[in-house]
Amino acid sequence: MSADDELSLLIIVLDTNPIWWGKRALGEAEQFTLSKCIDAVMVLGNSHLLMNRTNKLAVIASHTQESRFLYPGKRWAAADPFGEGGPSMESNCSGSKDGKYELLTAINDAIAEEIKDLMTKTDMKGQQTETLLAGSLAKALCSNVDINKMSKDLKANQEIKSRILVIKAAEDSALQYMNFMNVIFAAQKQSILIDACVLDSDSGLLQQACDITGGIYLKVPHMPSLLQYLLWVFLPDQEQRSQLVLPPPVHVDYRAACFCHRNLIEIGYVCSVCLSIFCNFSPICSTCETAFKISLPPVMKAKKKKLKVAA
Repeated sequence: MSADDELSLLIIVLDTNPIWWGKRALGEAEQFTLSKCIDAVMVLGNSHLLMNRTNKLAVIASHTQESRFLYPGKRWAAADPFGEGGPSMESNCSGSKDGKYELLTAINDAIAEEIKDLMTKTDMKGQQTETLLAGSLAKALCSNVDINKMSKDLKANQEIKSRILVIKAAEDSALQYMNFMNVIFAAQKQSILIDACVLDSDSGLLQQACDITGGIYLKVPHMPSLLQYLLWVFLPDQEQRSQLVLPPPVHVDYRAACFCHRNLIEIGYVCSVCLSIFCNFSPICSTCETAFKISLPPVMKAKKKKLKVAA
């Protein structure tokens, strides 16, 4: 199969946690805002589409309350998941803007509108403050299956080479540990790479995901230079990476996070029903409320003394 016939799908999962980005915009002098991060993601997506005429793109926003497709979104034809020839293309791309390819302009506009609508409808009074990353990755895996079925460019016995790029901002959520690990093993079974571009503190979950699936984990040392790292490290596919000098692999922390205190532990207690992990023993699982039967050591009965009868 020639390189022109290969279909490459890049699914970008962007962390749009409004709490983290709000603190970032107010507390940092460099003010690397969410809008600048989205601009870098758009450039990466456009570059991926321009690398080959058969390349495909999907962008998912991982929010605190939902996971939403930024592209392809609601404005694109349901029968064509990439918007090629969709009914809204002609109405929104009647003319080129600054000599830019019309499809790229439409994609950028769609992403901007969807992210604006997502932020507008966000309820800041909600109790959910953690990014729904596990759900976003699960949606990315499901979209990979749907795109394989719906793509009109697929030929006989031809599959799409898929990879997922996670741009992580907020902290990890220990409550999503089991769902996250299930997604990782599902991606490994489907031979889908998971790359991670971490903006703030290191993510042990994403380190494991990249190591298991064969992806690249990178913590950006300087956030305003995000676009340079995206184009250098994450734009090339798996075959091209072997010819480049990329950052060395990081040490992977395979310790699990306990469900009670969210601390990384090496030795702990595991529920036999839901596989929840705890650092201290508890007779009742706080996740599935299973009561454990504790086997106690047998009680030794006292021997009865025989009375001697005098002759």
